[in-house]
Amino acid sequence: MTLVDSREGTAFRGPYGLNEDEDLFRRTVHEFAEREIVPIAHELDEREEFPRASVGKMADLGLMGLLVPEEYGGAGADTMSYALAMEEISWADASHSVVMSVNNSLVCEPIVRFGNREQKERFLPALAQGRYVGAYCLTEPESGSDASNMSTRAEQLGDDFILNGTKAWITNGGEAGVYLVYALTNTGVARARGITAFLIPADTQGLRAGAKEKKLGIRASSTTQIFFEDCHVPASAVLGNVDEGFRIAMATLDGGRIGIGAQALGIAQRALDESVRYSKERAAFGHAIADFQGLQWRMADMATRIEAARLLVYRAARMKDAGQPFSKEASMAKLFASETAMFCAHAAVQNFGGNGFSREYPVEKLFRDAKITEIYEGTSEIQRLVISRHLLRG
Repeated sequence: MTLVDSREGTAFRGPYGLNEDEDLFRRTVHEFAEREIVPIAHELDEREEFPRASVGKMADLGLMGLLVPEEYGGAGADTMSYALAMEEISWADASHSVVMSVNNSLVCEPIVRFGNREQKERFLPALAQGRYVGAYCLTEPESGSDASNMSTRAEQLGDDFILNGTKAWITNGGEAGVYLVYALTNTGVARARGITAFLIPADTQGLRAGAKEKKLGIRASSTTQIFFEDCHVPASAVLGNVDEGFRIAMATLDGGRIGIGAQALGIAQRALDESVRYSKERAAFGHAIADFQGLQWRMADMATRIEAARLLVYRAARMKDAGQPFSKEASMAKLFASETAMFCAHAAVQNFGGNGFSREYPVEKLFRDAKITEIYEGTSEIQRLVISRHLLRG
């Protein structure tokens, strides 16, 4: 059935309200991911190797600069298109999608929103076209959910700032060409009002990446500590205004949660797809295991949760594109989709039985990759806190 939005004259199809361009884009990304990423994902995970070549191919398709305006070399796409792309790349491999997520929503978008003309011209084309990726440096060894409790300092000396401190769990660490860094610049006020954002090129003296973390999942992505040791940056490195960086960080995370919700959605869908395929091929007691009611009901629960998660993620994306407040909806989407990813990955391993515990089958990796979606860009506990505050404030 075709529906028509009379406000825009745009034809919509199917249960998700995707227009023809969105549906074509989704299918194009899925075909790319199935062709270029699925065949290499397992080996990259085994070797814990950053996917430079395939990230370059993603950039050629426009996926690394989806949220960047065309005038700066990006695709000029909206949040809905970004969510669709994240879902399909994540279906193939979460390591690839987290590289894409950080580059788009945590680095490019804040530069688009808060950067000056010079910063946009300097960094956005390179980020969008895949000459390098970006990294987002907020978390520290002693701070995670309490993001404002940072010890990294940026002391002003004339027209320069000198940074000292350590950032932790930095995605794209050691691979990035530019780091978006949050540091304390004013100790005379509450920490959330004394933090500044800086755009710091990777070759800046005094910036150093640590060793790659040995992670449970998303092992092909690079995660490191970043050390700042008398790191001198000019005043032109400040993104936005001095002491207003925490506002940038929180606004950035609101949008980023839609992307992680979409990542979780892709992982969950792949878990279901693999379960359906395997249940038809695997026999037990003289029947395909798809004939057994226990597995049928488990897959029905998986499919139902996935559909609910998809509607939440798509709604949050549409609200952001419409310029409506979306913080609560983004948290709902991220919370439900990430917990759905874990539910579905766990169910898929159980559906595969002993084979689900083997690294020779894809669901073991899905199980490991799914867990991080409940943790980064705001844990499930933080999402519940955000949602409850919106409810109680109203």
